[in-house]
Amino acid sequence: LMISLATILMGIGEGLLVTSRLGSSPWTVFSQGIALQTGASIGVVVAIISVIVLLLWIPLKLRFGLGTVLNVFFISLFIDVPVQYMPTPTHFAAQFSMMCAAILLFGISTTFYLSCYLGAGPRDGLMVGICLKYGWRVGVVRTALEVTVCVIGFLLGGTVGISTLAFAFCVGWIIQYTATLFQRFNKRSVLTKEL
Repeated sequence: LMISLATILMGIGEGLLVTSRLGSSPWTVFSQGIALQTGASIGVVVAIISVIVLLLWIPLKLRFGLGTVLNVFFISLFIDVPVQYMPTPTHFAAQFSMMCAAILLFGISTTFYLSCYLGAGPRDGLMVGICLKYGWRVGVVRTALEVTVCVIGFLLGGTVGISTLAFAFCVGWIIQYTATLFQRFNKRSVLTKEL
């Protein structure tokens, strides 16, 4: 139940980010850029990227699970809820507030779904695998991944805005801070204290 709720909230967070109209998340910018260059739909590109990222799990000795499947399914399903049913704010202050809420919701939800031990989503698994293998901090790894795909996507023609930069530089640290708080209640967290 917890992992389903967490992935649903992650999808809603992504949807709120899109609805704010201040830019897409870095991975969406990446998908947009590739779609523009290849003529494929963004959905097809997202699926291909997910498969490629899952292949990167192999050298990190990661295994996917129910959480991996739910991540792909629920996020793709619930990202459309805010986009279809919530109006875009007309004032910048409201847009900015929606953007902040979206990033916080996505980051916090990510920590909770990772703590369920049912398999991370493709991107989050890559982040955790790199952290565990090399002993690097979550904030550093997540930020590096987000910034890298964002820059590549932008160079390929993807749309970048304030939300893109805020997501790229903040979400990793939100995950790390939330994980630190969560460890006080659950010492078995996948994001160990060393991270």
